[in-house]
Amino acid sequence: MTEQPVTGFHPAEGRTPDTFAPVEVGLHGVTKRFADQTAVDDVTLRIHEGEFFSVLGPSGCGKTTLLRMIAGFEDPTAGRIELDGVDVVGVPPYRRDVNTVFQSYALFPHLSVWDNVAYGVKRKGVRGARLKQVVGEHLELVRLDRYAKRRPAQLSGGQQQRVAIARALAAGPRLLLLDEPLGALDAVLRKELQIELMRIQREVGTTFLYVTHDQEEALVLSHRVAVMNAGRLAQVGYPEDVYERPATRFVAGFIGTSNILDAEVSGVDGRWVVLDAPGVTGLRAPLNGHVIRHGQRVAATVRPEKVHLHDLADEPPTGWCVLTGTVRDVVYAGVSTQYVVDVPGGAELVAFVQNTHRVADAGSPGQPVRMAWDPDFTVLLGSTPREGLDD
Repeated sequence: MTEQPVTGFHPAEGRTPDTFAPVEVGLHGVTKRFADQTAVDDVTLRIHEGEFFSVLGPSGCGKTTLLRMIAGFEDPTAGRIELDGVDVVGVPPYRRDVNTVFQSYALFPHLSVWDNVAYGVKRKGVRGARLKQVVGEHLELVRLDRYAKRRPAQLSGGQQQRVAIARALAAGPRLLLLDEPLGALDAVLRKELQIELMRIQREVGTTFLYVTHDQEEALVLSHRVAVMNAGRLAQVGYPEDVYERPATRFVAGFIGTSNILDAEVSGVDGRWVVLDAPGVTGLRAPLNGHVIRHGQRVAATVRPEKVHLHDLADEPPTGWCVLTGTVRDVVYAGVSTQYVVDVPGGAELVAFVQNTHRVADAGSPGQPVRMAWDPDFTVLLGSTPREGLDD
């Protein structure tokens, strides 16, 4: 197969596979309808070899249906699914070089950990010393070699999920599908397993396709993220791109907390779009290739952690966007405090302030404050650059 340059891998050191890699999974206009409901709607996507790719979205958005079609458990109503360049629509699951890890673990309760991991390897005809080597290597990979003789019921939830991952990988698939595999675990264990999954994927180099509704999980684990909404792809990109530069109002609201301002375009000043919004002075956003027109109604967003709170006597930095309001709620969250501020026009904005000082220093309910942020952190919302902002 001809190698193709990869344009979408995460730049962080230690999380980036080869800069040139073939396409492992190719989806071309994939649609799935159930009676009068469209679960997946005209999805086109490329996932590269060695990539940790996550599909993120709310319940009912079509992400699990998409995974089931790649696995072969469902056939698309329309479109083409390619694995390693070969169209696999109509090919049964057992003939696809794919394994799946489920949220429910799906381990054989009557078999030991060793026998669970060996199951898929035996089905491929591997026996004797080679079988022992493969199983042993994968138990070491998930750090469960000391538990080889135990039954699943004798393990914690996190250990059982690691057995399920070892079993899936031991069979040597080109692609591992993970359907919300950490969903049944508590918050602390989820974070531990996230680190383990990143380590395992780096060590084995297998392509991981991960489905989740957990925004933080997708951002932490992935080279790239696809955000789905109502069966369609809303945005695909690096985690930092999807978070810092959301393409639509849905993406901005679904991933983390976001302040959204309805505004009107008043002009263009070099690389800036100049905006008018109630009560905001100096509101600007980077143009970034968007096609806009004077008087156009648009939406802009700024993340709460980018917003600084100032006493009315303090002057924010020159050139920043500034909005005056009244603190309504103060919510302590450990490392930071969330301030909900009522602003002109009946809206509210949120600011996250790190707790490097006393909580009361940033404001209390009823106190007037200035909210200010660098205009570089203002993001125009729409469809995509150069497609306008009318939707």
